[in-house]
Amino acid sequence: MQRSIYLARLMGPVFAAIGIGLLLNSEIYRVILAEGLNSPILIFITGLLIMPTGIAIVLAHNVWIGDWRLIITLFGWLCAIGGTIRIIYPQLAIAVGDSVYSHPVAPLIAGIAMLILGFVLVYCGYAEEFEKLFKIPARKPRKRSKSS
Repeated sequence: MQRSIYLARLMGPVFAAIGIGLLLNSEIYRVILAEGLNSPILIFITGLLIMPTGIAIVLAHNVWIGDWRLIITLFGWLCAIGGTIRIIYPQLAIAVGDSVYSHPVAPLIAGIAMLILGFVLVYCGYAEEFEKLFKIPARKPRKRSKSS
């Protein structure tokens, strides 16, 4: 669980910042993406960075439990696969990027999704600190009722 909390604390603020950036500056993000998709060397280099990042997350955190920790595992696998695609078949990354971001609402949807993911991970990663800071009493375990 400590590894999950550490990764949530690391990834949550980054996702939230990207989400806020996308929502506040969607036009500049469109320009950044368009220029990135027109640069095969940049796609290759991002693949070289993203693939080992994803593999590192999967090696350290391959947790398939149906709670917030699954977000971290899925992100690791998406990075490993996305990085591999960028290295082996960059044309596919370009085609997917062009088709997804050609829609006018794509930055809005991506921004909202990143912001939600970021806030979920920040909350899960820093929940104990929030409880201490705001002096929220510790949650008591629920008593199970006996069913006959």
